[in-house]
Amino acid sequence: MIREVVLDTETTGLNPEKGDRIIEIGALELFDHVPTGKFFHVYLNPERKIPEESIRIHKITDNFVADKPLFSDVVHDFLSFLESSSLVIHNAEFDIKFLQYELQKINLPMLDLQVIDTLLLARGKYPGSSVSLDALCKRFNVDTANRKERGHGALTDSILLSEVYLEMLGGKQPNLGFDRRKTFATEDDSDLSSKGIQLIRPKPLTKRISQIDIKKHQEFLKTIGCDKAWKNLKLHQVLS
Repeated sequence: MIREVVLDTETTGLNPEKGDRIIEIGALELFDHVPTGKFFHVYLNPERKIPEESIRIHKITDNFVADKPLFSDVVHDFLSFLESSSLVIHNAEFDIKFLQYELQKINLPMLDLQVIDTLLLARGKYPGSSVSLDALCKRFNVDTANRKERGHGALTDSILLSEVYLEMLGGKQPNLGFDRRKTFATEDDSDLSSKGIQLIRPKPLTKRISQIDIKKHQEFLKTIGCDKAWKNLKLHQVLS
């Protein structure tokens, strides 16, 4: 099983080297691209004032974080939640820079995890289009009502990003029907061979769809990004 953690942070500003700090971390768990409902969420005391321009974005105030824990207080729980999983982050360079700074500040090893940057992924898939989180939510009809009402939030944005990420992979069940071994193999391949089981149909089926239908089907696969997976399965041979 593949475990991924979708992650986002809110900060006091843009540059940790100039004293900006993390004030919120939100992360949620995916197993095989399916949300499990498990999440990590915490607000942090940055030990500094939060600029007004930042408050306008995330609506997190000095009074609100005054009694919240420090990063050092929650770091072990946070790292335990991450485990050795891949991280899914929108504009990953920004969040990773802050996380590494916070870890370095308390003399802990820096993160060494695989990172999937959905910003770069979206730029590759939709060149020339806006690929902000808001724009991607609009593209995939992901409801952003909470974000508009309450402002940016790390957990809220992680939830939205998880939906966007799964849509970019081909929908909320991107592997459905396209994992050859899980879908078709019920016994070990070598065992099948030893039993002399013929895996190839000895007499091809009669064609039951037209060339027009085949073309429409191929165009549909391209629109949902599954044409390569379809070809890899070689199921297209049944239709050709």
